[in-house]
Amino acid sequence: MCAAYGAAGRAPLPVAQGQGDRTPSEGQAVEVKIGVQHAPREIVLESGLATEEVERTVAEALSGKAQVLTLEDDRGRKVIVPADRVAYVEIGEPTVRKVGFGAM
Repeated sequence: MCAAYGAAGRAPLPVAQGQGDRTPSEGQAVEVKIGVQHAPREIVLESGLATEEVERTVAEALSGKAQVLTLEDDRGRKVIVPADRVAYVEIGEPTVRKVGFGAM
C-alpha cells in the first residue's frame, strides 16, 4: 500500500495547508520564466500570485517605478532581479510533472 494513502485502518495523511487547494485552472498558480541579460540560463519559478498580479509587478519594474523585480515562489523564496537586466518575462500555467513510465 502506498504511504500517501495511509495504512489500513488509519486516517489518510494530512495535506499541508495551502497545498492541494489551488489548481492552475483557477488562475492562482503561474509559472514565471525570467530571462536575465548576460546570464546563460533563465530563472524559472512557480508563483502563487495571479497572472494579473505578476504582470503588474513586472510592468512596475520595467517602467522604472521599482529598481528591482521581486517575485516570491510557492515555497516562500524570493527572486530579486535588477530591473535594467531583465531581458524577457514569460508567464504561463505550470507544467504538470508526470511520474512513471507512461507513454509520451
